[in-house]
Amino acid sequence: MISLGIGDPDTPTPAVVVEAMREQVARPDTHQYPSNRGRESFREAVAGFYAGRFGVDLDPASEVIPALGAKEAVANVNLAFLDPGDVALASDPGYPVYTTGPLLAGAEAVPMPLLPELGFQPDLEAIPAEAARRARLMFLNYPNNPTGGVIEDDFFARAVDFARRNDVIVVHDNAYSEITYDGYRAPSFLETPGAMDVGIEIFSLSKTYNMTGWRAGAVVGNRDLVGAYWQLKTNIDSGMFEALQEAAAAALRSDGSSVAEVCAIYQRRRDVLVAALRAIGLRVDPPRGAIYIWARVPDGETSASFTERVLEDAAVVISPGAAYGPSGEGFVRMSLTVPDERLNEAAERIAALVAA
Repeated sequence: MISLGIGDPDTPTPAVVVEAMREQVARPDTHQYPSNRGRESFREAVAGFYAGRFGVDLDPASEVIPALGAKEAVANVNLAFLDPGDVALASDPGYPVYTTGPLLAGAEAVPMPLLPELGFQPDLEAIPAEAARRARLMFLNYPNNPTGGVIEDDFFARAVDFARRNDVIVVHDNAYSEITYDGYRAPSFLETPGAMDVGIEIFSLSKTYNMTGWRAGAVVGNRDLVGAYWQLKTNIDSGMFEALQEAAAAALRSDGSSVAEVCAIYQRRRDVLVAALRAIGLRVDPPRGAIYIWARVPDGETSASFTERVLEDAAVVISPGAAYGPSGEGFVRMSLTVPDERLNEAAERIAALVAA
């Protein structure tokens, strides 16, 4: 069995991060209860990264807070900002927590279809007026999981305008900004004029530094919203292990060479898989960001039927697009986080199955 289902990097965490963790975990001052505010060194490292990478100025004292990975942050913002009867506008297809999180808060998730003809952006003007009136949150994610869509136009500016007109908090899940290809560099939502007035961004180290198991990220942006998020967390958890905060800070201060190496690996795998899928007649465009291939299923198949056939007859696990929302029907997602030889084998098995 070969699994292309989950996006979990198969290459190791950079040595500079591992070595920093070795050193920090031996320090007794990291062993006590951490502060939910986070260590000053961690918050300054996040702010420094945002200044150098995106040109965004963040106050480490009030506009940065540690998060135990992006998933925890996405779920918790729902609890922090939604009341029963509120609406969260969720990317469709999108990360499942964009829709399950509002349910946990007693609110309603309203899907925003990501349209292929718009580069997998939602048509903000097509959002029903009643949903816009009740909306409190809008979840965005670029580079996008699962579609690989990227931002190259003024979409973030239009999202800021929509948020202002409708009193909506924009939550941008920035999990993949550093995993890009073909020379593309992804923007931060917070680069957009006015974004700091209406939103926050969730930054994750998981994919960028191969740290999925470490659970390290940050919520950054509007200080009132970051403060409200912190207020919730003080009643839910006791913060991030301080040795981990120091290791994460080391990752953010590193020279970026490990990230460039990872991107080169994924781009090579992307090209191999896209070529193989196109050779057997599947319609797929090479993504310029994130770590997934988003491919249309063969004619006559559904997302579920093709996924099941590939599993049963080729022993390859792929994800049905409909699992990420109704607009994902007709697509499947394949992860690039498997070694090259296994990815090549998976492509050959799928090709043989389709040919048969």
